[in-house]
Amino acid sequence: MAESRGTINVIPTGVIHEEKPEFAGDYVLKHVFLHNHVGKVVDIKNIMIELNIYESIYNNAVTGTIVIVDTTNQIAKLKIQGLERISFRLSTPGVKYGNEGVIDASETTGHPFHVYKITDRKQLNQNTTSYILHFASREFMRNLRTKVSQAYEGTYDRAVINIMKDEDYLDSRKKLSIEGTGNKDKIVIPNLRPFDAINMIASKSMPDKSDGVGYYFYETTRGFNFRSWESMITSQGQFAKVPKQQFYYQPQKMSSEGSQDKIEKEFESVEAYEFVNNFHDVAANTMLGTYGHRVITHNLYDKSYSIDDYNYHNQFSKTAHTDTIGKTGYNGNKFAVADTPVDFDNIKNASDYPESRVSLQQSVPFLHGENTGSWGIDTNADGSKTGQKVSQSNQVIHGTALRMTVKGQSYVQAGDLIQFNLVTEQSVRNADNDPRFSGNYVITKIRHKVNKTDYKMILECAKDSVATNYVSVGGHPNASDSYLKTSSKKTVQIEEIDSDFYI
Repeated sequence: MAESRGTINVIPTGVIHEEKPEFAGDYVLKHVFLHNHVGKVVDIKNIMIELNIYESIYNNAVTGTIVIVDTTNQIAKLKIQGLERISFRLSTPGVKYGNEGVIDASETTGHPFHVYKITDRKQLNQNTTSYILHFASREFMRNLRTKVSQAYEGTYDRAVINIMKDEDYLDSRKKLSIEGTGNKDKIVIPNLRPFDAINMIASKSMPDKSDGVGYYFYETTRGFNFRSWESMITSQGQFAKVPKQQFYYQPQKMSSEGSQDKIEKEFESVEAYEFVNNFHDVAANTMLGTYGHRVITHNLYDKSYSIDDYNYHNQFSKTAHTDTIGKTGYNGNKFAVADTPVDFDNIKNASDYPESRVSLQQSVPFLHGENTGSWGIDTNADGSKTGQKVSQSNQVIHGTALRMTVKGQSYVQAGDLIQFNLVTEQSVRNADNDPRFSGNYVITKIRHKVNKTDYKMILECAKDSVATNYVSVGGHPNASDSYLKTSSKKTVQIEEIDSDFYI
C-alpha cells in the first residue's frame, strides 16, 4: 500500500487505541484508501476533513461522502472521475459484538465502496482545492446496470434471495438477513432494476411467523436486510428483544474525564434531541387512514365485492409495537392516540370512522386456470390486511419521530431497537422518565459522522406506541352537560336576517 500523501498535519487524538476508548467519541480509523481506475492506491486520510456514512430502513443501499481539502492536487494526479473505490475500517475502541461491531469496508476482508460522483469542487487558493466524493455500495452501482426479467414461483423470500445472489443480477457477496414470508405465488418481474423488483415484492410480503404486514428492504454496514417491522422489535413476533443500546437525555452534562465508567455513561448521553414528527397530527393521520380505513375488494370476473373496515383501537393488539412487544410481552393498550371519544355524543373514537379513507383493490383468482393473476393484482387480496398495512406504515412514518445526536458507536445500525430515556428532572439520573416520549424506538436512519477529532452519530428513530397508557374516559372530557342535553335533541335553530342588513 502506498503511504499517505496528504499534507494536512492534523492527527486525531486517541484513534489508534483499540482496547479501550480514551474518551466518548473516540474511534479507530487507520487508513482511508482511494483506488483509482488503473489500480493506483493512495491514503487520503490526512486530507479528509469529514467522513459520513448513511444508513436508512427506507433506502436500499448504504451511501456516504468524504469531504476533501486537497493541497497536493490528488484529484488530477489520480485522474479522479467517478470510477474509484474507497476502502477503510472504522470501529469504536473496545467495540462490542466483535467483528460485527466493525464497519469493514476494506479491500481484502470487507466490501469497499464505489465512488459515483464528485461535487462542490472549489479552488480555495492557488494550491488548495476542496471537493466532496460521493460513494455507495457495490450493489448500488450494479443495480443501475442490470435488469430482472424472471418468473418465480414459491415463497416471496426465495425470489429475493435469487435476485440478491444471482451473478446475472446483484451478485451480492454480503450477509443477507432475510425473514421468511408466509405468502407464496407466481411472480413475474417485468424488466425491472433489481432494487425495484425487491421493493415490489416487499410491498406485498407478509411474515410467516407473525401477524404483521409489509416488509423493508435496506442495507446497513453489516449487510442487506429483508424483514418486517415486527422483526425489528420482536423475536418471531412473540418475544421481546432487548434494546441494543440505552440513551439518556438530561440537561446537566456529565463529564467524560476520569474513569471508564464515566466514559461509558457519556456514550449513553444524548447531546441534543428534537422531535421532528409526532403522532399528534390527528388531521393528517385521519385522512391517511391510520385510525380508520375502509377497503373494498372487487372481483372483476364474478362482479362480487367485499368490504373490510380497519379499526386502529380494536386491532392494535394484533401486531407488536415498540412499547407493547410481542404477544408474550403485551401489557396493555399503549395506543399512540387515546381511545377517548372524539365527538360529543360520547360514543365514537377516532377509529370509528372507516370512511376517513376508502380504498379500492382488485382480486382476480383462478385466471387461466392458475391461482394467480398478473403482477400488481394481489390474488390473496385481504381487505383487513390492506387496512392494517396502511395503518402500520403510517404509524411508523407519521408516528413519533425523534432525531438525536450521540457519540459514535460503530456497532449501532439502522433497524436496531434502542431505548430513549427523557429525564424530567435535571439532576437525578434515575428520575422519572417522560411517560409518552421515553421508551423503545427503532432506528430508522443513521448518519455516522467522523471528523479529525471525534465520531458522532445523528440518529432518527421512530416509535408507534407510548411508554405509559393514556387513561380512557367514559365521555368527552370537554363536553358540558348542557351541550350534551341540547345536542341530543337534534334541534336546529335558525335566525332570520334582514336582507337590508347587507349593502
